[in-house]
Amino acid sequence: MTTPTLIDQLSEFAGALRGRGLVVTADQTADMARSLSLVDLSKRWQAEASLQSLAVTDPAQIPIFKEEFDRFFNRIAPTMIVNRNPDQAQANAAAIALQGAVSRQSEDVAEQAGASAVESISKRDFSNLDDDDLAEARRMIMTMLWHPTDYRTRRWSASTHGRKPDMRRTLRRAIGPEGDLMLMSWRERNQKQRPLVVIADISGSMEAYAEVFLVFAHAAQRRLHDVEIFTFSTHLSRITEEMRRRDTKDALQRVASRVEGWSGGTQIGEALAQWNRDWSRRLARGGPVVLILSDGWDCGDPDLLSTEMARLARSVHQILWLNPLAARATYEPLTRGMQAVLPHVDHLLPAASVSDFRGVVKVLDSIAGVRV
Repeated sequence: MTTPTLIDQLSEFAGALRGRGLVVTADQTADMARSLSLVDLSKRWQAEASLQSLAVTDPAQIPIFKEEFDRFFNRIAPTMIVNRNPDQAQANAAAIALQGAVSRQSEDVAEQAGASAVESISKRDFSNLDDDDLAEARRMIMTMLWHPTDYRTRRWSASTHGRKPDMRRTLRRAIGPEGDLMLMSWRERNQKQRPLVVIADISGSMEAYAEVFLVFAHAAQRRLHDVEIFTFSTHLSRITEEMRRRDTKDALQRVASRVEGWSGGTQIGEALAQWNRDWSRRLARGGPVVLILSDGWDCGDPDLLSTEMARLARSVHQILWLNPLAARATYEPLTRGMQAVLPHVDHLLPAASVSDFRGVVKVLDSIAGVRV
C-alpha cells in the first residue's frame, strides 16, 4: 500500500474541521504538518495533542476535533505499521521513516497550502480582495496571537518574594505572637497590562480599510484587558461598548447603526482635540499605547493637528500611526496631515494587509515593559 500524501490528508482534515465551525487557516495547516514531525508517531496521543493545540481554541470544540481526528488518524494509521507489527524495533523504524516523510512534506504544505492561500491573501492589499478572500483575511486577523508586555505601576503590594522591605507590616507583626522571631515582610510594585486606545479614521479615503481595522480592534478587545475604541471623520465617537459584542459581525453592525460620518470628510485635528478634551483624563491613566489608523488626508487646520498631536503624545506612553498608504514602496509622507503628525509619532506602520497587521502586533508586543 502506498503512503498517503500528507498534504492531501491534512488538507482534508483541516477542511473537515472548518466545515464543522472551527477556524483553521492554511498557515495553521502548515504548522500542523511541522508539529507531526516533532512527535513520536507511534504514540497516537502525541499526534492528537500536537494537532489539538493548534486547531482548538474553545473547550466546546474538543468533541468535534476528536471525532474528526479519529477519521484522520484511521486513514494514515495503516501506513505506520505500528498497530500491525508486534516487533517494537520495526515499529519504531516505521514511525521514524514516516516522520522523515512528514518532515519533508511539511515544507510542501507550507509552500502549497501556505504560499498559495496565506501568502496570496495575507500580503495583498485589502482593497484588492474579493468578498471570499476578504472574509478569509478577517479570519486570519481574528486568530492572531498576542503576547503583550506588562509594566510596573506606582502602587506596591505585599509579596512573599518582594525586593523591598515592608516595614509597616514587619513592625505590626512584631507586636503579636511572632514578635520574638521578627519576621520580615516584603513588597513589590504591581504589574498590569498597558491599556490600548484605538482611534480609527472612517472617512471616504479609508473606506477599504476601516472595517478590517475594526475587526482587528475587536480581536484586540477580546485578547487584551483594557481596550478603548473610537472612530472619527469630522467628529469623534466612542464605540467601546458596541464592540464588546462577542460576535464580530454583530459588533460592526451596531457600530454602523450608531456612528455618523462613514465615508465622509476628515478633520483629524478636531477629532484629536475632542479626545484630549473629553477623554484624556479618564483614559490616559496607566500610560496607554495609542493606535491611530488614518492615511493622513485632512481637511482641517494642520497647525491644530500638530498642537493636538503634541498634547496626545505627552499624555500617553507611545503612539503608533497606521497608514495603509505606507505599504507602497514609493510612499512618502508628504501630505499636510502626515507632516503635522510625524514629529509626535513613535512608529509609522503600514496597515494595508494581514501581513501588515502581524507586524503591528509584533511592535505592540515589543513595546518596553516587564514580561511576567
